[in-house]
Amino acid sequence: MECFTVYSDLIEGRIDPHFYRQEFRNLQTTLETLQNQKLQSIVEFSNELWNQNDFFENEFPYIEIGDIDTEMGEIKNITYYKKDKAPSRAKMIVRENDIIISTTRPQRGAIAIIDKRMDGFIASTGFAVLRKMKVNNIKKEYLLSVLHTQICLKQMLQRSSGGNYPAITLEELKNIIIPIPSSEIQNKIVEMYNIAKNIKKINEFKAQKIFDSIDTYVLDKLGIKLPELKDKMFYTVSSSTVQNNRTDPYYYQPKFKEVESAIEKGKYGLVKIEDLLEYYKKGIEVGSEAYTEEGVPFIRVSDIKDYKIDYENTKKKIKKDLYYELKEYQPEKDELLYSKDGSIGFCPIVGKDKEAIISGGILRLKIKEEINSFFVKSILSSSFMKLLANREGIGSIIKHLPPKVFLSIKVPLPPIAIQNEIAEGVKKRVKEAEQLQKEANEKLEEAKQQVERLILNS
Repeated sequence: MECFTVYSDLIEGRIDPHFYRQEFRNLQTTLETLQNQKLQSIVEFSNELWNQNDFFENEFPYIEIGDIDTEMGEIKNITYYKKDKAPSRAKMIVRENDIIISTTRPQRGAIAIIDKRMDGFIASTGFAVLRKMKVNNIKKEYLLSVLHTQICLKQMLQRSSGGNYPAITLEELKNIIIPIPSSEIQNKIVEMYNIAKNIKKINEFKAQKIFDSIDTYVLDKLGIKLPELKDKMFYTVSSSTVQNNRTDPYYYQPKFKEVESAIEKGKYGLVKIEDLLEYYKKGIEVGSEAYTEEGVPFIRVSDIKDYKIDYENTKKKIKKDLYYELKEYQPEKDELLYSKDGSIGFCPIVGKDKEAIISGGILRLKIKEEINSFFVKSILSSSFMKLLANREGIGSIIKHLPPKVFLSIKVPLPPIAIQNEIAEGVKKRVKEAEQLQKEANEKLEEAKQQVERLILNS
């Protein structure tokens, strides 16, 4: 518990103790010694709204808070919605060079600039949109940089309200203090940020190359030599080979038989996926009306990759009371999650128990005790498994992989010693890649701290 006193002449209209915490007051005192202006005096806040009807024929591009990479300050994903399915918050029109700031948990730093490609896109009303600069002594690139520092993020937290899921009003956001160093220092700050971000991108590229090499490693250990796979324009299929009531031509592309043949010629025998499992469980759909901006993560297919479950940046969340009702759908430690709908074939392992509910597009897989679960995860994440699983998907727009069909797919199962060897080899490569990512994040954080020192000492 933190106890402190505040003199009445310092009260600004807020009576919540959080607002007057000593660290916030110290920061404000420091900023007041520097040349500064409030955000509302520096830039115009846009209120250009979309009526959810004009400009787009059928679908529209939508920027959600979860689409912002809080580390890089970039928009990492765009979701397209049909106009008649538009979320109620899809109303803010953004323009090239706008800066958007998440007003929900603003201290996370979900802040980005709109590039030329996104001019005219639609963003959530959960963003504040900063448009035209009002002054000439501040560069917009500098404003974007300083907004990402703790100098501004702490002020956003100070001026937020709402307990566990704080949000800041536009009026409070307009009152944060922006320090204004010389033009020379502003340029230096922008350059420092750009260098750090470029280093991060280079390390991310190197890390991705390591992740990509895992597939080659696994195939080599299993003695599987995949041929060069190409789709063919013309091929014939005998009626006797038609199976699973599938009449779509793609299902019978010759490349699938080539992959199956390569797997069968590998070093080890094949078993059905169902023979590897102690159990499998499905997720659940809660309906769009149950989604909230804040709450317990509702893990959808877009929130998982082969080596990550993105609990922190899930786009959809549910209320705590609904979470307790659905707790049986919470993934458990050491289970595998497998995406069966949409982007089929992503398979991370659950590292720890964490409050979350998984959607119906994901399966929970518990591997038998005598089988190495990380080995199975490595197989399910492999390129050949993704290819075969996607082949079995049904649906013209969004593919769905029926669980029974998935469980019937055959995969190699070597002796436990080989399973362990492959699992450790994959873990080693994952660790190397994650170390590169960690170093990149540390470099970026170090740059932010250097920027803060440069500003506060200017």
